Amino acid sequence: MKSLLNLVFLLAVLSAAPARAQLEYDGPHGGWNYSGVTDKPEELNYAYPSPPIDRGAQKNRMLIRGRLKAAANERTPPRLIVNGNPMLLYGDNEGRFARPYAFGPGSNSIEIRGGENQNAPQRGTVGKAIKRVQFFEANPNKAAAHIRIIMTWDDPQAEVDMHVITPDGGHAFWASPLLENGGGLDVDSVDGAGPEIFSVIAPPRGSYYVYVNYWGNFGASGYHFDESTRKRDVITTRVTVIYYENTPREKRESFVVPLRKIGDLNLVRNFVF
Repeated sequence: MKSLLNLVFLLAVLSAAPARAQLEYDGPHGGWNYSGVTDKPEELNYAYPSPPIDRGAQKNRMLIRGRLKAAANERTPPRLIVNGNPMLLYGDNEGRFARPYAFGPGSNSIEIRGGENQNAPQRGTVGKAIKRVQFFEANPNKAAAHIRIIMTWDDPQAEVDMHVITPDGGHAFWASPLLENGGGLDVDSVDGAGPEIFSVIAPPRGSYYVYVNYWGNFGASGYHFDESTRKRDVITTRVTVIYYENTPREKRESFVVPLRKIGDLNLVRNFVF
């Protein structure tokens, strides 16, 4: 009788335990990395909601790829955290994801965490870590960016663009991703929730201006301007400016900016370098 009661108690505990998200992770892998700086667009084979359009002009991107099946009790999407920069991780109908990212030399980290648990005692509690990867990029030909700007947002149907104005009059955005000063957009994601990444190795001295623009929406039928298709009434963008990334001099600052309607154009940050 005692053993039967123990079994019943064990089954009750297991049934009450939160289901964990399941992950099939394809890469990048941990350890020592000696990647090149060539782009492989043929690897962009799946994302949400359709194959990604990666219009960046600099050739130092990698894909964070895998398949994630969210747990039934998660009320928000999983979260991808790359080098301390968080973003929501949306996948296709089968949970596949492919997030482009520009990794600099030195130590890099990738973490995938489950979504917020609807049974969590505190709202806003982020789920447990599902996967952690640490790798060291050792290619001596890959220079470190002195300025890197990363933008993400929280609506998978919204197409949000980052614009960066440089002191020499350059304007990096989706239609002109590469600047004469060597900087530009490493990644310009239009699917999912970003990221968009601007990097410059030898930044000209002077004032920089960073804008975000809610350009329109993007879905299975392509680009459109139907406000009703977005998932959130207020789209939240997160912009992080990083100086001297992966060095003892690294400094970063983050800004959260709301977007309420198509056409919104907001100045996020003006800084002098």
